[in-house]
Amino acid sequence: MESIQAVKQRFGIIGNDPKLNRSIEKAIQVAPTDISVLVTGESGVGKESIPKIIHQLSHRKHGKYIAVNCGAIPEGTIDSELFGHEKGAFTGATQTREGYFEVADGGTIFLDEVGELPLTTQVRLLRVLENGEFIKVGSSKVQKTNVRIVAATNVNMFEAIKKEKFREDLYYRLSTIDIHLPPLRERKEDIHLLFRKFASDFALKYKMPTIKLTEEAVEVLLKNRWNGNIRQLRNAAEQISVLEQTRTINAATLKAYLPNHADNLPAVIKNSKSDSDFSSEREILYKVLFDMKSDLNDLKKLTMELMKNGTTNDVQKKNEGLIQKIYGDEEDEENYEETIEDLEVLSIPEKMSQLSDAIDESNDKYYFAEEVEEEETLSLHDKELELIKKSLERHQGKRKLAAAELGISERTLYRKIKQYDL
Repeated sequence: MESIQAVKQRFGIIGNDPKLNRSIEKAIQVAPTDISVLVTGESGVGKESIPKIIHQLSHRKHGKYIAVNCGAIPEGTIDSELFGHEKGAFTGATQTREGYFEVADGGTIFLDEVGELPLTTQVRLLRVLENGEFIKVGSSKVQKTNVRIVAATNVNMFEAIKKEKFREDLYYRLSTIDIHLPPLRERKEDIHLLFRKFASDFALKYKMPTIKLTEEAVEVLLKNRWNGNIRQLRNAAEQISVLEQTRTINAATLKAYLPNHADNLPAVIKNSKSDSDFSSEREILYKVLFDMKSDLNDLKKLTMELMKNGTTNDVQKKNEGLIQKIYGDEEDEENYEETIEDLEVLSIPEKMSQLSDAIDESNDKYYFAEEVEEEETLSLHDKELELIKKSLERHQGKRKLAAAELGISERTLYRKIKQYDL
């Protein structure tokens, strides 16, 4: 078994951080087996090095090694890329094609950004992991493959499972061995070492003297958060090597190449949740319930006025706005007619109060007015018919005056007269 230091030199890994060494040690130990491995860590930490180590130190080192970026392949073609397809399986499939699992038989497949796989592809991948079987797109023939899978992701897999974006059974099948690579900000002693290595490489590449940092610049380098990790550090070293004429870089010059430097100060972070964390159905339900409560209060108020045996004229005057809201304008007449047909029973005010209080106490339960004796039930149809009759009698059948008194349009009144056969 090769030593950690020998593996670092062989694969060009720079750093002596204990967490990094432990990750490499786990890769060396698991390499001779066929166990599935999941490599986790932030973007830019160098996760692609681990599957190479595992493949080269395994008995599959003479087989093919294929690296697949799952996030870069369109959802509609990823099944074809991984498992192949038959001729005529879909538009454009002019010939039979072998997928990566067929080509890499006896070797290793590295699935980078595995958290981006569609759920349908996850089901196919789970079958490969469990019994080594897969089916080409457009085929019914089951094929066998002997492939070792090493996957990597920079997303929080438990959050993805919670949001049902990743299958839990697939996660546990992939992560038989979990190798985590630490972010660069947790490897403070390695940051300057890596910067010097990159500066030396770029000096050789572009045939120019190597840049060097002052002590103050080194302090700035170590204090930076490096959200992009090794990739960002390498990018900064290349920019400075190419653009700066002076080969000795001070703190002020270095800061100009570190856009994240100002972000190192303490900041107040809002404890906000993304839209995906909320259930849209629950929000809609709350809105409906609140609207229902408002409407019930309006109907309760109008019913109370009518129960007090007030005259039609008094009720109309006191509740002109409320009646207009209930009956609506002419363009809302059809919606009102449908609603009025669905509303069968209005209970007495005590029942109304119970329903309103029930909605206040809980938004997840519905309370309906219980059936009461006939003399305790007030029919909205009967009351509406009574109001229309009284108004027409008072104005001697003149619809225009009656409609004005009731607070509705003459057209609506005409339709009501026809509906009730007055």
